[in-house]
Amino acid sequence: MARILSIDYGAKRCGLAVTDPLQIIVSGLETVETKVLMAFLETYLQQESVEKIVIGLPVHTDGNFTYLKSDIDAFAIACKKKFPNVVIDFADEQFSSVHAKRIIIESGIKKKKRQDKSLVDRISAVVILQRYLNHI
Repeated sequence: MARILSIDYGAKRCGLAVTDPLQIIVSGLETVETKVLMAFLETYLQQESVEKIVIGLPVHTDGNFTYLKSDIDAFAIACKKKFPNVVIDFADEQFSSVHAKRIIIESGIKKKKRQDKSLVDRISAVVILQRYLNHI
């Protein structure tokens, strides 16, 4: 089997999480600037076997997509062209950042480290992927 990678896509930064090759354990991978995300994925996919990329879709509580939807759609199209053997899928990321912040607080991480937004992005990607795995 190959890994599944998730992306918490943001305007400035993207949090990434990945499963182990057996798709049992989800771990935070990295937080990268959005402008270098595709280059990061190229390098990572050359080193690791990834069968699927799951991109979080930001949805408002009223069910409408946020302003990032068009950027995410364009990114997904670019991924399909660049990585034709990798399945691109989507998952609702509603409240993933809230859940990530709660996880970070409950884990006992010190306040200064909790203010690191890249950590929230990475844990949000873990939340998105864990939810996705629970639904497939």
